[in-house]
Amino acid sequence: MKMSVMRASRRSISGLTPAAAAALSAAAVLTLSACGDGSSGTVTEDGRLRVTASFYPMQFLAEEIGGRHAEVSTLTKPGTEPHDLELSPRQTGELADAGLIVYLKDMQPAVDEAIEQSGAEHVVEASEFTSLEKHGGEEDGEHEEHEEDGGHAGEEADGGHEGHDHGGEDGGDPHIWLDPVRYAEVAEGVGKAMAKADPDHAAAYEKNAAELADRLRKLDGRFAAGLENRRTDTFITTHAAFGYIADRYGLVQESIKGLSPESEPSAARMKQLQDIAEDDGVTTVFFETLVSDKTARTLAGDLDLRTDVLDPIEGVTDKSKGDDYFEIMEANLGALQQALGAK
Repeated sequence: MKMSVMRASRRSISGLTPAAAAALSAAAVLTLSACGDGSSGTVTEDGRLRVTASFYPMQFLAEEIGGRHAEVSTLTKPGTEPHDLELSPRQTGELADAGLIVYLKDMQPAVDEAIEQSGAEHVVEASEFTSLEKHGGEEDGEHEEHEEDGGHAGEEADGGHEGHDHGGEDGGDPHIWLDPVRYAEVAEGVGKAMAKADPDHAAAYEKNAAELADRLRKLDGRFAAGLENRRTDTFITTHAAFGYIADRYGLVQESIKGLSPESEPSAARMKQLQDIAEDDGVTTVFFETLVSDKTARTLAGDLDLRTDVLDPIEGVTDKSKGDDYFEIMEANLGALQQALGAK
């Protein structure tokens, strides 16, 4: 293969312009590299499936399920707010060579667009394995209803969760990984997708996915038991990322901002949160590691409430209360128990 390419290149170059000859030489070098690599772009030299994940929750699934048979990279570096991610031309180009792409639509618009353009053969979208809920918000006029009807905004319709629609035509809340049951469903789906992309290791992927799903359902059991006997149902957060936790365990999420961490609360919303905190005996205002805590601390200071971290686990940094999804979720459970007066 190498010699035939070299001979063909030499014969062709002699009759071409300098620019054309240079281009042909470059093509020959690329061909030689591909022939001598011993692997395609979709697998590593030692035969592992190359998996590209959009951000940490998808990366965690791929690493746990892939085990020693997969090499997993992420498009979102630790410490980066995933909603704001912008991809470099190089990152976009490399998507075409991935053996499998694992992502969550409507979470990162830049990723959605790049994947659509990539032409990658194996792409798995997490929300196709579970259901999305619409957690409505201030732009829908729900906050104002609180003062008129004496109850929590939108409580009857959607459990009191607020925040503007985040991506997607249906307004579905993408934070499904914070519900262990939904995340388990996604894990099983990703396991099947990895098995399809790499049939030689299908049994290992499916086994790992089943074990991960079992761990997640046990985590759900710990949340249910740990939050069962509580003094109040209401918690206040900076970013409305916890609607699925509220839905799953019968809680009421009240957020300062909407589903987008970049949104800013109105003066009326801040006043409303003060009323909610007093009416419902709220003790804590939660903030998170990747979003500014200034507004949360201001509200807490005005009401003489404590602050604590409730982590949406969109990324893991040295400020996270744990090294992986399970450790951080256990820390979230402890924070909720204390804030809600659970026994």
